Amino acid sequence: MRDTIKRSDAFKEMAKKFGVNVKEMFWTQGQYDIVLITEAPDDITGTALNLSLCTLGNVRTQSLRALSAVEMKEVLAKMA
Repeated sequence: MRDTIKRSDAFKEMAKKFGVNVKEMFWTQGQYDIVLITEAPDDITGTALNLSLCTLGNVRTQSLRALSAVEMKEVLAKMA
């Protein structure tokens, strides 16, 4: 735990190599230890980063795909 800031900095560098921007990182209490808000160029890139992180063996993740208002309008426009 004492190295958590150092590990978070290492993750941010890893994310940069994938072209992913770590917008926010929060240490939380409860079920999840850390919550990240990232911005990736596409879902494939974000998933590749997530899976690469998991291969380190000491991290379990859960992802949420968030939609902006603009993206949600696109979804609604395609609904039958």
